[in-house]
Amino acid sequence: MKKKKTRIVVIGGGTGLSTILRGLKLHRFDITAIVTVADDGGSSGRLRDDYDIPPPGDVRNVIAALSDVEPLVEQMFQYRFSQSADLEGHSLGNLMLTALTEITGDFNHAIAEMSKVLNVHGKVVPAANKKVTLHAELNDGTKIVGESKIPSGHAPIKRVYLEPGNVKPLPAAIHAIERAEYILIGPGSLYTSIIPNLLVKGIGEAVVRAKGQKIYIANLMTQLGETIHYSASQHIEAIHEHVGQPFIEAMLINEKRLPSSIYENYREENAEPVQFDVEKLEQMGIQIIKKEIAIIQDGVVRHDAKNLADWLCEYTGQNKN
Repeated sequence: MKKKKTRIVVIGGGTGLSTILRGLKLHRFDITAIVTVADDGGSSGRLRDDYDIPPPGDVRNVIAALSDVEPLVEQMFQYRFSQSADLEGHSLGNLMLTALTEITGDFNHAIAEMSKVLNVHGKVVPAANKKVTLHAELNDGTKIVGESKIPSGHAPIKRVYLEPGNVKPLPAAIHAIERAEYILIGPGSLYTSIIPNLLVKGIGEAVVRAKGQKIYIANLMTQLGETIHYSASQHIEAIHEHVGQPFIEAMLINEKRLPSSIYENYREENAEPVQFDVEKLEQMGIQIIKKEIAIIQDGVVRHDAKNLADWLCEYTGQNKN
């Protein structure tokens, strides 16, 4: 008799979320990805404003990451137009999700239908089913409207918040969180990919209440305009402050020191490897898990999808496929 799949929820957005899902889908996990809908730049932002829908970009990337189709089909879904003034910058997947939303009248329904077409392993659930706008208040009192503009601020971020503030989560998101055995948060941009999910009324509270273990997958590098000079503990403190109470129980960090050449590659962005202040984290009651989870591709540091998936199989006692 086959062992039942381990139920996991992964919360985030951007390339970090898509990267780890590509590894997890190859194993016997019951996956629900809760995806940020705070993006307002590029193709996603244009479709969001033109059609009054949540931005499809992060959702599109997650669907592609969890899909099981021929490489050419995924390539087509991710194809970005470049020769037409009207279509320039739009990806085919974004246009398809927008069309399905118009046809079905519901963004989440569109995601479910697209997931069937692309044979997605698991469920993809938007953090909210309607358009929201991310705002930031900086330490110098400046206020910024729009996710895409926040990283260009010239002072540290004090807090971020959503408008409308009373946007409700989908029941599917709450149900997945409540039944999850493990809740993975991150990796991804702290203030623009991770925290916005937890600001949706009901999602943060459900994560705090949930019985499943809450694990934060640490970012590998700090990020210009968001987390410059942030230590690992400051990442967690920012999440806890926005949710209103501590809840993260464990943190997965990269155990191998990154080569010094990486510092040079990121110098222009004023970014650096995240400092893992283990003593402070342990004082906060955080269990530290160290694994080699970084990979360097073309001079860029990324999370290693295979190593992350192998670690989670081992950690949860789930047999590898």
